[in-house]
Amino acid sequence: MRAASFVFCLAIGLTATPAFADNHEPAAHGDSHGHGDSHGHGDSHGHGIGDLNWFQGMISESSDPHATPTFWIRPKGMPVPLGAQFFNTGLLLLLLLKLGKQPLVDGLKKRKADIMGGMEDAAKMKSEAEAQLEKYEAKLAHVDDEIERVRKEMKEAAESERVRIVKDAEARRERLENDAKLVIQQELKAAREQVLANTSKAALAAAEQLLTKQLSEADHQRLVDDYLAGLGSSVNAKGGRA
Repeated sequence: MRAASFVFCLAIGLTATPAFADNHEPAAHGDSHGHGDSHGHGDSHGHGIGDLNWFQGMISESSDPHATPTFWIRPKGMPVPLGAQFFNTGLLLLLLLKLGKQPLVDGLKKRKADIMGGMEDAAKMKSEAEAQLEKYEAKLAHVDDEIERVRKEMKEAAESERVRIVKDAEARRERLENDAKLVIQQELKAAREQVLANTSKAALAAAEQLLTKQLSEADHQRLVDDYLAGLGSSVNAKGGRA
């Protein structure tokens, strides 16, 4: 940053020197040709290539307008030598190249790297896009096969689901049949026991009625007497033992 500022100030100083010298040139020219109008030269007077100042006064300008010009000093009002201007310009270009070469090279390298990186990214994106395109084109080329595959998978899945549902229904029916058989067996057992109990009661009642009808009055009296005789024998036996 300091080097760039120094070069900038130097460039302003070097470019301002010829301009400052040119401001004195009309006065010097007027002094040296002050009688131009009286001699008939006027504005038509000019300078050729031989009148140009090439190397006189390369270092400084004298305060005396009549001083003898040399390589180092020029009289007051003499234009800045072209050699000094060329030297200043060359020095300025040399400084610019010396101080600005590396940043310029670095900037160009960075720019090149950015461009190469962008090209690589673009190439990568292009490759990915081409791969995706090929993938989609392959799918489109086999779309009928894909549809058939999906249809087959759906059919197989539906068949598997149907088989599962049928198996579940059969298992549920078998459980219901077993439960129904168990309930029927229990109800049959209970009914059989009830029928057996009712039958026994009916048989006893019928036997009792039959016996009652078949016994005569004498048989009834005989049974009563036998019962009483047996009862008396028991009482006597118990009294003797006492």
